[in-house]
Amino acid sequence: MPNTYDAIVLGLGAMGSAAAWQLVRRGARVLGIDRFAPPHDQGSTHGETRITRIACGEGPEYAAFARRSHEIWRELEAAQGVDLFTQNGFLAISGAGPRSANHGVEDFLGGTVAAAKSAGVPYELLDAAAIRARYPAFGVADGDRAYHDGESGFVRPERAVAAQLTAATAVGAVLRLDETVTSFAQDGGSVTVTTDKARYRAGQLIVAAGAWLPTLLPPELSQPFSVLRQVLYWFRATSPAAHAEFAPERFPVYIWQLPAPQSIYGFPAVGPFEEGVKLATEQYDVSTTAAAVDRAVTPEETREMYDTYVAPFFPGLSPHCVRHKVCLYTWVDNARFVIDRHPGLDRVIVASPCSGHGFKHSAGIGELLAEMALEGRKSDPKFAFSPA
Repeated sequence: MPNTYDAIVLGLGAMGSAAAWQLVRRGARVLGIDRFAPPHDQGSTHGETRITRIACGEGPEYAAFARRSHEIWRELEAAQGVDLFTQNGFLAISGAGPRSANHGVEDFLGGTVAAAKSAGVPYELLDAAAIRARYPAFGVADGDRAYHDGESGFVRPERAVAAQLTAATAVGAVLRLDETVTSFAQDGGSVTVTTDKARYRAGQLIVAAGAWLPTLLPPELSQPFSVLRQVLYWFRATSPAAHAEFAPERFPVYIWQLPAPQSIYGFPAVGPFEEGVKLATEQYDVSTTAAAVDRAVTPEETREMYDTYVAPFFPGLSPHCVRHKVCLYTWVDNARFVIDRHPGLDRVIVASPCSGHGFKHSAGIGELLAEMALEGRKSDPKFAFSPA
């Protein structure tokens, strides 16, 4: 029948593009739907770079996803001749006294060490003198210390999404872009998806709608999800010589638990001096919606970011903010993922593995989603709708 598929993927960002590729490479007839034309900057999958790390301070249960994602990105790089993944190392920095939590984890450095041990990731611990000697762009204080490993780095989110969608369409996936899903329903052995343009049917539906997920679920299921506005900033270095200290071979990705209200994370410079250096904080207190989010960034926000989180810790960065972008987290308490079948619709799989640390796991999660849809694989109970 026309408009009938083995599986439909709703949302083609990090998780949805990965799922579409993994479904179609297993021989499924696949339809992907997105209200925009991915890769785009309206959700969570944008901003040039995303941290990837196998040793996750959020919990050892995430390591397998990140490790498998690294393998899949390398496969895509080889097949398409694109640059997706740079392994330039990772620092988790902390120190004495009160520190900001990261993803709800008070001792993020200790959690990262425990995760590295569990996953078999070689690592080292650096004191403040070692950090300064090796990475002088960090303005660490006496008593600061850091975890470091060389397996981590950054992935290019827009490129990764594009690569997976290119791979999927090359072997038969159908994409409907700039098309908005208005509802879905299960009737016996199939699921019907209605959009503003057409109606489609499939044996399985994967809902990977990110910040739009709460609007597609009934209240009792949408309640755990919060949409959080986050801002990414690019500040120019004080000089071309200072910019060189942020080059990928001299500056790793990092998460820094600061003596400040929020932690900060960031990246090496991936462009010339004029394009600045990217960094950001994470706020968990004020929620919004995908429709209502304020995408404008005020001069006051930028000034506060520089004065509180940049100037005291990165002496090589100037107050000149080259650009900024708003990003959305779909947050669940304790930075948890939700990868589970809809409790009332057994042919609908919900994938909201975001909570601010989802992209590094996305390619591996796409594989899990395909196996859940086609082979009946079960997800980890830790990722169920209810932790119990």
